[in-house]
Amino acid sequence: MTEADRPRPVTMRTVDLAGAQEPVDRRAMPGDFSISLAATGEPDAVMNFPGRAERRQEMPGWEDTFSDIIDFILRCTHLIWEEKAIGYLYEAYGSHIPVHSDSGTTYGREPVIAGTTQFLAAFPDLRIIPDEIIWCTDGGNGFWTSHRCMLVGRNTGYSQWGRPTGRKIAVRCIADCLSVGNQIIKEFVVYNTASMAAQLGYDVADLARRERARRIAAGHMVDEQHGEPQRILGQGRPARALDPRDAPFEIERFVRGTFDEIWNWRLLDRVEASYAPSLRFHGPTDREMYGLGDYKAWILALLAMFPDAAVTLDNAQWMGNPEEGYLVATRWHLVGTHTGYGFYGPPTGRAVSMWGITHQRIDDGRIVEEWTVNNEFEVLVQLAPDPQ
Repeated sequence: MTEADRPRPVTMRTVDLAGAQEPVDRRAMPGDFSISLAATGEPDAVMNFPGRAERRQEMPGWEDTFSDIIDFILRCTHLIWEEKAIGYLYEAYGSHIPVHSDSGTTYGREPVIAGTTQFLAAFPDLRIIPDEIIWCTDGGNGFWTSHRCMLVGRNTGYSQWGRPTGRKIAVRCIADCLSVGNQIIKEFVVYNTASMAAQLGYDVADLARRERARRIAAGHMVDEQHGEPQRILGQGRPARALDPRDAPFEIERFVRGTFDEIWNWRLLDRVEASYAPSLRFHGPTDREMYGLGDYKAWILALLAMFPDAAVTLDNAQWMGNPEEGYLVATRWHLVGTHTGYGFYGPPTGRAVSMWGITHQRIDDGRIVEEWTVNNEFEVLVQLAPDPQ
């Protein structure tokens, strides 16, 4: 690897309420796409696990069979899910791994093994089709990856919701993972669960009500409790993040600033400055939108239901450069109170916790395509009526 091929070090920043910037961690973002899903070729051509490949980047502690971090994620996923070598999770996952999913948090690899087995029993012909993997280093010998993929299969076995339906699913999933020394040691994974339920033929709202009743009966249902969102603390203005229009163009400033201005400051006029007119948006529960008008209507619909919503960007990583464009992965969470009308039904007055992962493709300083998966089914469970 030449010096030009090495990822470029970038200091990540956070902003406190006074606007002071402080270094948080030091990661290296790839400055090009030489190690990327697009550069890997057709995924089926590299699934010869455990074949041996030439090492293309420094990976201390990894098996020699993996050429780079993209190769590691692709072939581990293929081996475990498609070849059904479920036991490889004992090698590829840390023994005490925290896994934060759209349905809750588990600790340790055993729940991962159990969940994988149950999902494959429900969809024995499951295919995992990779769409994108956005990676960076963790500042040491590890890597952060954000893997967007489609889960395709037919429900011929019992699922968490009951008997086989025989129906086919094509469900988007995004997983953010921290990997060190041939093991994934932290994971944030969000499935398009509401979409899967709808594709299987279930009434999603009814299923959410049933799930809430089941959790209450089992003593597992705990409604989210939040204090006053800092966005409106003391009726002050939201804390100002980074200015996305600062010249020259800087990707972190653009991503964080755009996110903050639109979602926390409600400056929807800034959509035109940050998004291309031909924007394609792929949203939760298979929402497909084209153009800026549809996208602004989507933002307005969410903010109308949760007028006090405060949104925090938990993670941002990217690949690319101004000439070739960027691929960006962000992980975020929203807290707010359901006091407005919208597609989640009449106001319930309940506090809601929503989180998700967003991928963006940025060309010429504008977002041209965006993919978002969030815990929409869990939001419906949080808002569902209690059993009588």
